[in-house]
Amino acid sequence: MKLSSLWCRQFAVAALAASQIAPIAQGQEAVSANVATNVSQTLDALVAEALEKNPELKFYDAEISAAKAGRMTAGSFANPELSGGVGQKSARGGGFSAEGVAWSVSVAQPFEWPGRMGLRKAIANHDIELAKLGYERFKVALAGRVRTLAYGLFAAQEKSAAASEVAERFKALREVLVQRDPAGLTPLLETRVIEATELNAQRKASGARLAAQSALLELNQLRGNPPDTHLSIGQTHLTFQAPADRNALMSMARTNNFELRVRAVELAQQGFRVNLAKNERYPAISVGPFVAQERAGGDRETQAGIGLSLPLPLWNRNKGTVEAAVARQTQAEVSLNVAEREIQRKVIEAALTYETHLREMANWRPDAVHHFQQAAEVADRHYRLGAVPISTYVELQKQYLDAVEGLLDTKKEALESAAQLELLTGLPLPLTKTAAPEDPK
Repeated sequence: MKLSSLWCRQFAVAALAASQIAPIAQGQEAVSANVATNVSQTLDALVAEALEKNPELKFYDAEISAAKAGRMTAGSFANPELSGGVGQKSARGGGFSAEGVAWSVSVAQPFEWPGRMGLRKAIANHDIELAKLGYERFKVALAGRVRTLAYGLFAAQEKSAAASEVAERFKALREVLVQRDPAGLTPLLETRVIEATELNAQRKASGARLAAQSALLELNQLRGNPPDTHLSIGQTHLTFQAPADRNALMSMARTNNFELRVRAVELAQQGFRVNLAKNERYPAISVGPFVAQERAGGDRETQAGIGLSLPLPLWNRNKGTVEAAVARQTQAEVSLNVAEREIQRKVIEAALTYETHLREMANWRPDAVHHFQQAAEVADRHYRLGAVPISTYVELQKQYLDAVEGLLDTKKEALESAAQLELLTGLPLPLTKTAAPEDPK
């Protein structure tokens, strides 16, 4: 009887242990699956993926194909025109009458005025060039946007982790103070300060998580992935290069800026449109053979020859089209001049912003974030021992969060201004480089 009861107790203990181990194993499997779906990515890998999978790239590919198809159409001759007629012929005279069939057939090939097809080809070639410039500009802008969003996601993750760390620290401290049930006004006020600071830290953590989610949604859209695709950015270290001097930047912008290149191509294309409008004042000529035959009684009359036709430019000499083309050419010249001044302003503004952030980052310590984090941890331990006042403790926690946010935001803004400067000047080498990711230990 005792052995039986002992065996029952052992079985119950074994069953209880199995029931406790199963959820743990399931939880470990879930964590493993979650880690597998949240593999850390680098900024360069995300840029390469976006340049390969972005759905909007197909739009620009189709634009180039359409422009090339327009070039084929511009270089083709007009189709020949076939015309014909059939009818009844009746001949009478001197008491004689006869009837028969009359028909005619002609083929005419229209020929454009000399130089007109070449002008249309030139306009079509500029359409292809514009489409290619749009494609290149989109790729550069896409790479800069993805890089900025990816670093923004990393910064939001870091801000959320730091804010959650501080919030948990205040929460644990508040729970300890509540358990002590301190008496007096000063302990009560200190508890309220800690509660308020905890709420602010939690609010910052929530705001950082929302910013990370917003960046993740846009990143997934640019990469052509479903919106709920998980993504995490590994520890990212950015290095920033000093830009060239202002004169060199302005020279590169005048040569490489996509907006100016587009405006210059449009101006050149509009010049061909003006020449085409002037050329179209002269009519096209249609030339081709014709055959006509008439039968009446036993007689048959056949005519064959070469026909020539052209419209007479009496009422419409294309004056309105020429004036409209000249006006659009003037608009293109003004647009190019305005764009040059606008690009100059943007280049100087982006360069000033980038240089300001570089000077600001030059004053940082390499381990600034870790330095502030250690100070916050030391303040927490010493406050619990009564060696640090509440004001110093709370201020150090706040300064830790502000330092993390300031350092990350400055790097993000520098990255944005660098991407803007690269887009404006068409720099051959990027101003920012990403070191290999290091997983935090």
